[in-house]
Amino acid sequence: MFRWLLALLLLAAAAAAAAYFVAGHAAPPQIAIAKPDRVVGQAGSLDVTAAAPNGRFTALTIALEQNGKSIPLFALDSPQAGDMMTRVDRDHVRVSRPIGRRAIPELRSGAARIVVTATRPSFLNLRQVTATASKDVQVRLEAPKIAILSTKHYVNHGGSEFVVYRISPPDVASGVRVGDVEYPGYPIGEDPAVRGAFFALLWDQPLNTRIQAFARDEADNEAKASFVDNVFEKPFKKSRIELDDAFIDRVVPEILEHSPELNMSAPSGDQLPAFLKINGELRRLNNAKIESFAKQTSPRRLWEGAFVQLGNSKVEAAFADQRTYFYKGQEVDHQVHLGFDLAVTSRTPVVASNNGKVLNASWLGIYGNCIILDHGMGVQSLYGHLSSFDVNVGDTVTRGQTIGRSGMTGLAGGDHLHFTMLVGGRMVNPVEWWDPHWIADRVDRKLGEGRVQ
Repeated sequence: MFRWLLALLLLAAAAAAAAYFVAGHAAPPQIAIAKPDRVVGQAGSLDVTAAAPNGRFTALTIALEQNGKSIPLFALDSPQAGDMMTRVDRDHVRVSRPIGRRAIPELRSGAARIVVTATRPSFLNLRQVTATASKDVQVRLEAPKIAILSTKHYVNHGGSEFVVYRISPPDVASGVRVGDVEYPGYPIGEDPAVRGAFFALLWDQPLNTRIQAFARDEADNEAKASFVDNVFEKPFKKSRIELDDAFIDRVVPEILEHSPELNMSAPSGDQLPAFLKINGELRRLNNAKIESFAKQTSPRRLWEGAFVQLGNSKVEAAFADQRTYFYKGQEVDHQVHLGFDLAVTSRTPVVASNNGKVLNASWLGIYGNCIILDHGMGVQSLYGHLSSFDVNVGDTVTRGQTIGRSGMTGLAGGDHLHFTMLVGGRMVNPVEWWDPHWIADRVDRKLGEGRVQ
């Protein structure tokens, strides 16, 4: 009796396994269309993956359907030039080829659909199993349009500017490109097609750097417009900085303690090499982190009027000061100081230069205790070397509100505030932002021109 029961159990298990095997081999192929995503333009890529046991297909076709026509893109039995089919693993194959107007001359602007059909043999080749997948895309072959609405655009070397423009269609990426640096534009009113973009000609970019507004769609079709009336050279100061052991021995251990990214501890002997690594490598890392805060900017303007300079402060160093460092009479380093050093008295109250939101209130490398405020539309301000904080990340602040106290944390020789303005995460000359006439003419006037168009 037990043998019969055991035999029945074994037969049931075998039948279940066989059913599972047959069911698995009767399942239709699986299809994934990775590219194109949403838009096809003059160029682009098709990327399709199909899966079946052992990668066996009796047919695999891909077509683009548009305006009642079906344009063949790939067929397993008749591959075309540019087609590529590779095996991803035992059960998957991948098909890729160029797609876009350059590869498909009959393509037209408008809606289209990618259709993939895959067929494989079922268990024992008794029948064929077919699956179909599709993806709707938009074909965009014409470049967007861009028109400059504001007037009188003058750029100072190391300084900022603002432009107002109109784009069509309103959902494309846009902004200003200065050399290889892009500054995004933001809506400035109820019309989503009207945008404003702050941008800068950085201190280390040549005066003849190309500056253009752009509008670019997802298919990389792009329109460009030149608009700058003039660029003005601004001479930058050169300074000689004398280093001594007292300063180096004071700043190096504390900065290294807060800078695990340098992967080094304070040396017991000569600390000059550590200082040079801080002044060079850490400075670059810090500036890259500061630039990353631009991604957190508000899309709307949070500030009004001129920015506030630290009251009754003495300017100890200006923007883009070219500093040469000497140690025991020997030149050891050269760096550029991208801000203003402002001194009043020890631990003087530091106020928000304008309305904004706190993005950083913590130690930041060579800047020591550092606050970064976002003022919207890519505009931010930085306050370094603080001794203490009066705000936290996420706080909303108003112009003139105390946010901390001056100090000598980080790479500071004495108690002062290191202040700079940021546009798109890049450091720019604050002098313009302190000038109410510059704000009125370069920003408010242009906003008005854009809103009446």
